[in-house]
Amino acid sequence: MTNTTKNSILAFEYFTASGENDKCISSEAEALIRALLDDLKDFDVTIILNNTYKHVADGYSNVNPIIIEGSLEDYLKDNLDGFEKAIYIAAENDNHLYNIAKILEDKDIFIYNSNSEACFKSSDKFELFESLYGAVPQPLTNKFKIDSKGYWKRAVENLYKKWQAEDPLTKLKLIIKPINGVDCENVVILNDIDELSYDLEDIFPPGSRILVQEFIDGEDISVSLMVHDGKAIPLSINKQFVEIKGDFERYLGGMLPYETDFKDQILEVAIKACETLEGLNGFVGVDLRLNPDETDLYNVYLIEINSRFTTPYVGLQKIANFNIANSIIDWIDGKMDSEDLEKIISFDGHVEFKKVKDHLMIEVF
Repeated sequence: MTNTTKNSILAFEYFTASGENDKCISSEAEALIRALLDDLKDFDVTIILNNTYKHVADGYSNVNPIIIEGSLEDYLKDNLDGFEKAIYIAAENDNHLYNIAKILEDKDIFIYNSNSEACFKSSDKFELFESLYGAVPQPLTNKFKIDSKGYWKRAVENLYKKWQAEDPLTKLKLIIKPINGVDCENVVILNDIDELSYDLEDIFPPGSRILVQEFIDGEDISVSLMVHDGKAIPLSINKQFVEIKGDFERYLGGMLPYETDFKDQILEVAIKACETLEGLNGFVGVDLRLNPDETDLYNVYLIEINSRFTTPYVGLQKIANFNIANSIIDWIDGKMDSEDLEKIISFDGHVEFKKVKDHLMIEVF
């Protein structure tokens, strides 16, 4: 299998290439890969698809599909001869994002995505916390491993007492989530330390690695950026719709671009975070918590960095007056400098996207 033309590129999205049939994700995954294919219309694209998703390539005259069965990562390890460049979409869960970046790097394929080290650090939320410690505001954070005897609960209780003693006038709430989760997957909010007695092992089985953080009240915000060689250029601020139901968080969608009086502070934190974490490349999403409380030390807290294409890309691609993916490729290839790139960034309209019955619904207005 070869990829010989000058303008050829390998593209894929993890779920549509692996054939995973998670209804909560498949609609979003298809929207993401279609947006990328729309942007790559000037390239000869080879796309990897599972047979279940072979229809994704329909209607694209410049796209040559390779239909596979089984593990995407196993396929990549053995079938990349002739390919020189790749751009792809994957998520952090089960280290897929890191694993794919490492496979492609080991095969000497040039990727228009973040390198494997940046993917590893951004996928492991505690590694990210340590990498950015002191650079940007972050919630109090620690990590634990779930053990079958429940010793981890005592450790969390002791941590809670320590953190609460540091700020006795504020009622401390905790948030517990997987070290490398995606969106609001298995995110639990503890309004009181007594709630730690709940049977959380049903959510986090023994052996699980979890992140325990101070819960910051406020708005859920994200920033979409393009990053290359230590330079971060913001595309938009996005409002996230997150539902807190009982003790659980659930991601429902978002809207963009989002106007806020805290624009400067939001962009300052997002840009600083991206320019501090080495190896970020291409499209990057930064999740933040906006807390406008004047009594708080900071208004904007970094929650995580997604070193990958994120859902807002689907909306931005629909209202952009320039080609996002093509601009990323030109910037990384040195065909465009950052000043010229900043000049062409503009959007007409707004986008709202919601998850409705496991489908991603997109409205442009």
